[in-house]
Amino acid sequence: MSTRADAPMRPRIPHKHTPRNVNHIHQAELAAAGFNTHLAVLLTKGTGTMVTAYAFAVLAIIGLFGLLGWLNPFIFLLTTWISQQFLQLVLLPVLAVGQNVLGRNAELQADEAFATTQKMYADTETLITQHNESAAKLDAIMTKQAIIGAQNDAIFAQNDKVLDLLLEMQKHGGQG
Repeated sequence: MSTRADAPMRPRIPHKHTPRNVNHIHQAELAAAGFNTHLAVLLTKGTGTMVTAYAFAVLAIIGLFGLLGWLNPFIFLLTTWISQQFLQLVLLPVLAVGQNVLGRNAELQADEAFATTQKMYADTETLITQHNESAAKLDAIMTKQAIIGAQNDAIFAQNDKVLDLLLEMQKHGGQG
């Protein structure tokens, strides 16, 4: 009969997925990127500030004053060119590139979260399988214990009958 000490152990299954720090990966990608990428990220981060919002508001107000004729027509044309030509035709594509570069970090994080979730799912499935196997073994052991308990009860009942017969024989043997 095997004891707990010599019972075979379930082999440890190594993890196939090691989580990565995607922030380091993104920083390495940014470091390896060229001038255009760095400029796009710089402009994207700079444009997404309240200072830039105030500057654009001032530009719009200057354009309004020029439109109303309160300023020199050249200033009106200059603000119109800056807002319609430069900002829309130059800055917006640069901002799109910057957003793509900065969005790469979120993409890396989503990929890593998916891979980690997949590994956790596989680990959970393994644990459930091991639990079910252990539960089945435990049920088999409990069934055997119940059978042994019933056999013990039958043996004790037989022993009681034998003892009763021996006592009866002794009682009759002592008188006769």
